[in-house]
Amino acid sequence: MKKFEEKTTQTTAIFDGKIVKLQVDEVILPNGNMAKREIIKHPGAVAVIAITHEGKLVMVEQYRKALERSIIEIPAGKLEPGEEPIVTARRELEEETGYGAKEFIFLQTFATSPGFADEVIHLFVAKDLYHIENKAALDEDEFVELLEVSLEEAQAMVSDERIYDAKTAFAVLWLALQEVK
Repeated sequence: MKKFEEKTTQTTAIFDGKIVKLQVDEVILPNGNMAKREIIKHPGAVAVIAITHEGKLVMVEQYRKALERSIIEIPAGKLEPGEEPIVTARRELEEETGYGAKEFIFLQTFATSPGFADEVIHLFVAKDLYHIENKAALDEDEFVELLEVSLEEAQAMVSDERIYDAKTAFAVLWLALQEVK
């Protein structure tokens, strides 16, 4: 048994969208009481820590409607049905940055918002980058600007909140820890 497990007695589908689904689960708590949990179901995503030959971190700036602002992020994207995370990582790196990589190293998978969503991100490091002549096109509703920044610049972007999302802040922390070793 999982510690503090909540047993689902009923699931009610609320919304089935292009990216997410919303459901309400009725659960029995470990103490026997009943509760409701609003849960967002997500197919999962990948994120890529791409490092140039010059040691720069490849990032993109894009507008995020949920935040009503632009933020700077590492390349990332949603898994397609049945797609392996490494395939998504290659595709998203190419589409968003115009780079390919000769080597992808899997780092870890982590939950983004476990209090209400099942989304996980599979994090990769991309090394030995090369420019792609005829890169894949961005999604029709995607607009990004490419940036290549030093670790110090990225750390400053975390401090002044231009980097504002957890996956990118995690990437910057991971890179800083590599420098310490």
